[in-house]
Amino acid sequence: MAGGILITGVHGQLGRAVAETCEDRQLEYEGRDIDTLDIREQHDVDDWVVNARPATVINCAAFTAVDDCEASEQEALAVNATAVGHLAAACDNVGAGLVQISTDYVFAGDGNRPYTEDDPVAPASAYGRTKLRGEEKARHAERHLVVRTAWLYGHGSRNFVEAIRSQITSGAGSLKVVADQKGCPTFCGDLASAILDLIEAGAHGTVHAVNAGHTTWHGFAVEIVNRLGAHVDVLPVTTAEFPRPARRPPYSVLDTSRLEGILGRSMPPWNEALARYLGQS
Repeated sequence: MAGGILITGVHGQLGRAVAETCEDRQLEYEGRDIDTLDIREQHDVDDWVVNARPATVINCAAFTAVDDCEASEQEALAVNATAVGHLAAACDNVGAGLVQISTDYVFAGDGNRPYTEDDPVAPASAYGRTKLRGEEKARHAERHLVVRTAWLYGHGSRNFVEAIRSQITSGAGSLKVVADQKGCPTFCGDLASAILDLIEAGAHGTVHAVNAGHTTWHGFAVEIVNRLGAHVDVLPVTTAEFPRPARRPPYSVLDTSRLEGILGRSMPPWNEALARYLGQS
């Protein structure tokens, strides 16, 4: 499949969306996940990439259990950083580009305006630290693109939308949802399209890609409930009322001006993307 696209983490919600978008566009691709490729193993990564000789590798594989990362940072580092170095080296061996998916968690989350790609990074959690190291490893590749995104949801995996839907279908009369964290809900289908468009445009460096607009987790939940036509009260609560092992960024809105400059468009508004997702579910 020389000249095609390789996708790691293809069974995850983003990897699945990238594969489906490749199919829709009739692009040649091959996807692997932990059942057929352990990206922590340099030799296995080398064999796969050298044999396939792709034009691009899109790394959707990651240790994404944010709270678990606090207790298993070295394990997370192996997947989120060391393995990215393996992919970067393999890409250079065949002249392929590497697309690394990163996160809003690389920022401290204490800002009051959308973060640009050039803003200082200061991760406040193990997950953020390991993903930042992954960015650094990706930049070792001669041809690389780091795509930072946030608040992902998509088909085929657990996510916030399905957690809310599950509570509704289980008969919950009310929901308590954090209202003091602000970010950009992002539909994997829209992100997958943006990633492939960025590749086609020859983008490089770091680019933020999220659905347009922003809200809180509480606002997101209210929109989900309304779109589902459910009669459930969504009660706002503070982060302090629901302590978690990993610190969540209070403010992680990402500026997408660079994306818009490259593609000549923004990604669709987050509430419209949610409506499409629910319509496909």
